[in-house]
This record gives sequence, structure tokens and C-alpha cells, in this order.
Amino acid sequence: MRVMWKSMDKMRCFRKRSIFPFLGFLIAFLLFFNHYMDDGYVLEAEKRQLGETLIHPPNSERYVHTFRDLSNFSGTINVTYRYLAGLPLPRKKYLTIGLSSVKRKKGNYLLETIKSIFDQSSYEELKEIVVVVHLADFDLVWCENLVQEITRKFAHHIIAGRLLVIQAPEEYYPSLDGLKRNYNDPEDRVRFRSKQNVDYAFLLNFCTNLSDFYMMLEDDVRCSRNFLTALKKVITSREGSYWVMLEFSKLGYIGKLYHSRDLPRLAHFLLMFYQEMPCDWLLIHFRGLLAQKDVIRFKPSLFQHMGYYSSYKGAENKLKDDDFEEDSIDIPDNPPASLYTNINVFENYDATKAYSSIVDEYFWGKPPCTGDFFIIIFNKPTKITRIKILTGTEDRQNDILHHGALEVGQKSVDTKQGRQCTSYITLGEFKVGNIEVNNVDHKIGFDIECVRIVITASQKEWLIIRSVSLWTAQPVAQI
Repeated sequence: MRVMWKSMDKMRCFRKRSIFPFLGFLIAFLLFFNHYMDDGYVLEAEKRQLGETLIHPPNSERYVHTFRDLSNFSGTINVTYRYLAGLPLPRKKYLTIGLSSVKRKKGNYLLETIKSIFDQSSYEELKEIVVVVHLADFDLVWCENLVQEITRKFAHHIIAGRLLVIQAPEEYYPSLDGLKRNYNDPEDRVRFRSKQNVDYAFLLNFCTNLSDFYMMLEDDVRCSRNFLTALKKVITSREGSYWVMLEFSKLGYIGKLYHSRDLPRLAHFLLMFYQEMPCDWLLIHFRGLLAQKDVIRFKPSLFQHMGYYSSYKGAENKLKDDDFEEDSIDIPDNPPASLYTNINVFENYDATKAYSSIVDEYFWGKPPCTGDFFIIIFNKPTKITRIKILTGTEDRQNDILHHGALEVGQKSVDTKQGRQCTSYITLGEFKVGNIEVNNVDHKIGFDIECVRIVITASQKEWLIIRSVSLWTAQPVAQI
């Protein structure tokens, strides 16, 4: 490992002298990265030739060790971790929650964060999570004292295998002196964020095989109630669609969800570019590299920043996520369905956008006429307990549904226009653009196959359907 980092130190010195800007290097590396993420192996001669082509002049062998170690992006990094509390269980969990923590000059919120994770989870949810804390400070006395506190407060979670505390030894870290000062950051700031990238890389590397999914939090966060159930609803709703990173907070490196299978690649990526930029910027490049072009962020946010002082120099940091809600259990289930409308759609604001809980997604259509419809057809008959539909937005308050009815149907058949239900009953009329109906399953005597919005009078204004939210009778079982 030391050999590898010495090689990277040489690479750093070389790049300072290079006439090529970092952007060119990054693009070249991304091509290299894409090539290797699908291949199980590459001949050593090809690796050396590619490394020479992209990184250094002919006849130079500065970086052979570096590329030999980092070209296999699907494999874990060889680090011998210290187990400070707890041991991994043999059975894979559903979700790993990772936290990296260092000594702060002011305040320490780690214990409160761990407590919030456990307190806001039900007994059934606790069976499916494991929390991994990486104490990434080189002050071993501080680490030892903190481990004692953690062990005393959360002993039963440690015994149950729900809490692990680890440390990557200092000898595995690269040199943190003489780093590149990108963006005119002061040296201590560059050192802090560069080390933080390595801290996260070692944490991700450790967590690779613990669960199906991985959630990154910071060490000064509080959670919404039953956040795991909310996460599961979102993951289930994304089945069949491609994603790399789902976001459940708009702040920093909080509430970012990954497939665990992607963690080795992300760990290698952070290590390769640890000194170039902050981790949350690198994540944008990583997401794009794996072909997720746009941010996929959900509301309400499930995690809230609660610290007042940053881990960098104890500076004030009172950022808050105004999309956070303490009670996340109210997130709709929105079972798998197809959506159709005969209303003229504006640009790419199609019908499916109204059925998504992604931020800033909604259906937007041109002025509807009497008899126009917006229909949701479930993949299978479903017992619905609650329906809530909102139209218009804060900045386009006139683009609401002025006259419309909500209907539910059964006995679906295939037609030239797609699947349709042949029998409907009306649940209610829209008022000021919105409608909410509770106890739906008690008001009708069948499992629902279709939910339909019918325009009962033409309007001059365009129509935004901001959200269609449906709750099922047994959401936990469906998940």
C-alpha cells in the first residue's frame, strides 16, 4: 500500500508539471474506467500500455504499481481494518448505513446520530440494518475514549450485530502533505477534504459485502421516523429502472443511497482523485460516469443536518434541509402501474412524472377539454386505502384542474388505446385543484385496477398534475 501511495505521490508531482489540464486527464481516465468496469481481466501489457498512453510520456514507468493496483475496479482494496467494537454477522442485511467521524474542535454529534438511527427504526426495521462507524481520526486516545462511550450507550446493538466501529490504520493513508491546491483553497482545507475522501473510500470498501444497499450519512444527522420503510417504498418503485445514486437529502454527503455492488468502484474512484476536489463533487462525476445523467432526489427528505459546528476548524454550519419531515411513514406506496392521458403533453412533462416522488417532476399539459382523461392502470388489482392528488405549483397557481372528477375502476381489457377499465365509480370532485379520499377500500367492494381523472369542463389554463399519491392496504407486505 505504501508503494502504491509513493507512486501516487510521484504522479502528483508530475501532474503539477504537466501541460495538460486536469479536465483532459479526467476525461481520459473516465474512458479507462468505463473500459474496465465491465471486463473481468485485462492483459498486464495492455494495462501498462494504456497507462503510458493516458498518463505519462513514453519510456516512463512511474505509475506501473498504481495502475496495477487500481485497474481492477470491481475488487476491494486490501486494507487490514481494526475492529474497535462489534463484528460483522455472516448474514447479509438489507441496508448498511455508513458514518465517518473525526475529532471536532467544537461539538460532537456522533452519539446523537447513532441514537437517532436506532430510535427512529422499528424492531422489524432494526433486523434489516447494520450501522458502520469509521473513526477516521489519527488521535488514538480520542478514538479509544469515544469507543468506550459508544460501547456503554449501545452495547445491545453491538451484541446484536447492528453496530460496528472500525478504523483504517494511518499507514494505509497517502501522504497528506504538498497536495494540489485546486480552487485556491488554503493548504489546511485541501488536506482536510483530501483526507475525507480517503476516509470515505476506506469506509465504502469495508461495507461492500454487508448488505444489498448502502446509505451514506454524515456524523451530525437526525433521521425521520421509519426511514427504512420509506427507503424500501422508493426502491420498490424504481424496480426495472436504472439508477446509481438516489438522494434523500439535498445537503452534502447526507442520505445518498447506492447499490452495494457499486461500492468498490466508488472507493477506487475516491482514492484515485482524492486530492482533486471535495467528495460531493466527485460523486457527481461518478454518477455521470456510470450513466446516470440527472439527480434523482426524493421528497420529503429523510435526514436532517443537526450540527452547529463543522468538523473543519469548528466553523459554524447551520445548514438545514427545508424538505425534511420528521414523520416519513406518510410516503405513498404508488404500486407499479402504466399511465396514459389524451391531454396534449408539454415537452417531456409526461404522465409518469406525476406518479413519481422525485423533486421537481410533474405532469404538464396544454388546456384540457371536457371528457379528457388521465388514467393510472395497475399491473395487478390492488386494495387502495387512500388517494391524494394535487395540481398546480407555487409558481403556477393557475395551472390547476378547475373542474374534474376522480374515479376508480375494475374489469380492465385491452383496447387499441391500451388497457382500459370497463366499469368505474366516482369517488369525488376536485376542489381548488386538489382531492383527497380516505378509507377508499371501505367505500368500494372491489380491488382497484384503474384510477382515472376526468375533465368535467374545458379550461383555458394549462394543467399541472403535481403529484398522484396512493396508499395500499398492506404496504409493508408489498415491499
